[in-house]
Amino acid sequence: MPNDPAFPPLSDPTELSRLVDYQDGAVVSRAIIKKPTGTVTAFAFDAGEGLSEHTAPFDALVQLVEGSADITVSGQTSRVTAGQILLLPAGQPHALRAAGRFKMLLVMIRD
Repeated sequence: MPNDPAFPPLSDPTELSRLVDYQDGAVVSRAIIKKPTGTVTAFAFDAGEGLSEHTAPFDALVQLVEGSADITVSGQTSRVTAGQILLLPAGQPHALRAAGRFKMLLVMIRD
């Protein structure tokens, strides 16, 4: 999004919370890095939104940027809050539910 003040160039220092905006009733994502070896994606979840249980073939690391989320990994639910991280191990089922609006950064390693 060149020259959009809402989305500064990523080559400049950028606040994580500004990478993606909330949208009512939706989950919004923005790819930050997309390489064969992994991805970094920013997400904004509106209150009550989430991702249903699924598995991924690769490890992923969730970093909460704003708000809080209930994240379930292999049947164990944790309330994760801004500033915290949680590992989503490869092959283990996981799901996310917004306790309120929240933003997160997801780092997936494919190697």
